[in-house]
Amino acid sequence: MKQPSFSDLEYVTKKKTTRRERFLQDMDAIVPWPLLVNPIKRVYPQGHTGRPPIPLESMLRIYFLQQWYGLSDPAAEDALYDTESMRRFAGVDLDAIPDESTICRFRHRLEREGLPAKLFRKVERYLSDHGLIVNEGTIVDATIIGASGSTKNKERKRDPEMKPTRKGNQWYFGMKAHVGTDPQGRVHSVVVTDASVHDSQVMEEVLHGDEQVIYGDKAYANAERRLRYEEQGVSWRVNRKGSARRHLNAADRAFNRKNNRTRAMGEHAFRVVKDLWGYSKVRYRGLEKNAAQMFTLFALANLYLCRRELSELQA
Repeated sequence: MKQPSFSDLEYVTKKKTTRRERFLQDMDAIVPWPLLVNPIKRVYPQGHTGRPPIPLESMLRIYFLQQWYGLSDPAAEDALYDTESMRRFAGVDLDAIPDESTICRFRHRLEREGLPAKLFRKVERYLSDHGLIVNEGTIVDATIIGASGSTKNKERKRDPEMKPTRKGNQWYFGMKAHVGTDPQGRVHSVVVTDASVHDSQVMEEVLHGDEQVIYGDKAYANAERRLRYEEQGVSWRVNRKGSARRHLNAADRAFNRKNNRTRAMGEHAFRVVKDLWGYSKVRYRGLEKNAAQMFTLFALANLYLCRRELSELQA
């Protein structure tokens, strides 16, 4: 057994538990680590030759720290050296912290093998099995994630996979995350496109197919689609849209207000990802790398949104 250092003793006896420590303790308790580690095992070095690798679960924990705190690979290494609570969460000692290249290679391995999408699906099934994601209805929604428009790079051009779009009178450049959530706001489907793709174009892709009711804002309004779903017995609760010839009447506005009470739940995962974890701009060039990060972020957002229920299940 390793002898505790003076810093370990000081950490244990300090008087206040910080918000970061409480958050990491909560997430440590509710994340199903064995379930998420399992699909990565087959592509992770086994250490039969050369230097022993960093434990797989520690690398996954560091990867999650990067998502929660917006850390680049070098910043993640520095944070582990600087912050005792992060080292404890990751399960690494000061003399065994992975360097930035090791952290980068692990992230690239996850992206190359398509593992973030698999981790998202694992979390979604885990929550569904515990009754925390229900399939009766879906709220469809999308959010714009901005990208840098700078041309100060080797190619002297903006990222060709990001596109501009207009929302109201404001222009944006970047990508879109399209999601389908249950009526409580837990995400069950994610699709990433460039920002120019209209929300309604990928509506079918974020539905799971067993809906009894569909909620959405007026961007998804479509008479033909509404008729098709209503013929299948699906309740169409997409907000009604007016036009220059036909303004919304009182019944339409009341219908929209009633829908918005449920539809607002679909914004909760966006709030967690963009406001709590600061993901307001893309971190990488190209859609593939950023899509991989979106799957991870929404998997973690689902666990965060269900943290109280998961804590009660484990009690």
